[in-house]
Amino acid sequence: FEAIATAARPRLNEFKPQTLANMSWAFATSGNEASRLFASIAAAAIPIIREFNAQDIANTSWAFAKSRTDAPQLFSAMASATQSRLREFTPQNIANT
Repeated sequence: FEAIATAARPRLNEFKPQTLANMSWAFATSGNEASRLFASIAAAAIPIIREFNAQDIANTSWAFAKSRTDAPQLFSAMASATQSRLREFTPQNIANT
């Protein structure tokens, strides 16, 4: 996992929202410590958070919570993006967010 994190970090600005969400979910479920990767994902996600769909936001917020990663700016950006699009969220998305 460390090799993947090391290779991904400098290229995260090339990732689409779903890829960022999937990467954060994969590392959170693996249980591997990846605080530098999560910090880099947060930095890459914030500027494009409005491009995230409901599932991307739900998966990303779940992954950061599961990994116990402190990312207040990311959570604030996700909350703001969610408020205007709450109708797009399924009950499962809402529960995960």
